[in-house]
Amino acid sequence: MLKRISIVFVISLFLYGCASPPLRGTGDLGVVIERATGSIAIVETTHRLVLGHVSGLGDLSHASVNYSRDGRYAYVFGRDGGLSKIDLLKMEIVKRVIQSGNSIGGAISQDGRLVAVANYTPGGVKVFDSATLELVADIPSLNDEGKPSKVVGLVDAPGNCFVWSLFESGEIWVGDMKSPAHPLLRKYKNIGREPYDAMITADGRYYLAGLFGEDGMAQLDLWNPDAGVKRVLNHYGKGEQKLPVYKMPHLEGWAATGNELLVPAVGRHEVLVIDENTWQEVAHIPVHGQPVFVVARPDNRQVWVNFALPDNDTVQVIDVPSRAIVQTLKPGKGVLHMEFTPRGESVWVSARDDNKLLIYDSVTFDVQGELPASNPSGIFFTHRANRTGL
Repeated sequence: MLKRISIVFVISLFLYGCASPPLRGTGDLGVVIERATGSIAIVETTHRLVLGHVSGLGDLSHASVNYSRDGRYAYVFGRDGGLSKIDLLKMEIVKRVIQSGNSIGGAISQDGRLVAVANYTPGGVKVFDSATLELVADIPSLNDEGKPSKVVGLVDAPGNCFVWSLFESGEIWVGDMKSPAHPLLRKYKNIGREPYDAMITADGRYYLAGLFGEDGMAQLDLWNPDAGVKRVLNHYGKGEQKLPVYKMPHLEGWAATGNELLVPAVGRHEVLVIDENTWQEVAHIPVHGQPVFVVARPDNRQVWVNFALPDNDTVQVIDVPSRAIVQTLKPGKGVLHMEFTPRGESVWVSARDDNKLLIYDSVTFDVQGELPASNPSGIFFTHRANRTGL
């Protein structure tokens, strides 16, 4: 009897040693870009932990991240043209491809089957199977004279479409990817000079391209594509700048708060309030410096703002109903990005030059935690998997 118990005990120990890691979901996970080391930190928001790191991801100086539908896989877009698929649970690279000489971001399709990459060099959009990273479409960004353009502002849109802009030729293209091997392209030309970035509203209706070469923005209503592109916010942009522009704001950093958009003013120490029904400026809010990201808390009651040099050690919080600054924080040197937890109780802030992440209570503004990271920049939580344009 004793011998039988011993055998069972030994077998149990063996099976325990071979057991898989504990099962867990991915809803409270995220990725922080560690740009100096070509690595990412995988973080958990519930217990405010760094779970591990994945290295070997190339040039992450302007990296962005999308997620698979189930939130398990992160797709990392590197500046060196690298596209990397990361398993968050195993904390390892599933596959990595160098698909161009210089890329600037990407998007994942509505059904999650396709990953598209926007390229500076040689231009164009490449589309990959999200499961295998096999190339399924290669779309050059050539104008009518056959000259290539940099691709910017690539976003996903309803109907399994991608939308992007061509910098040099001043165009917006919509790619219908229902049949990935034979994408249907619709091209809108003469939208304005040098679109430098773009965003899509959270409902997937309006695509807005910012113009570097002139004032204003180009707007495409995807519910009414036959109406073409129209100009909105003619005061917004290069010609209105009152100060030297140290960093152009990313348009995906705009904050939608109900019927209004709070947007960083280019070259001014202001956040603009835009009526989304009329696309007119209705107010402006003076802030500490030139704003870069204007990020809304999930309940839309607050927006958090960070700034370009020389004010990039500061974050300010705007109360949306009153449009008043209610808090000014000094998280550290080189604040590059902010990301709210899925339901908004906390906000994570990257301080690149201090090699740390700060976690704030979004109501009391108390510091809830501080974590080390190697020159952290972008912070991307998995709840983005289920949001259009992110």
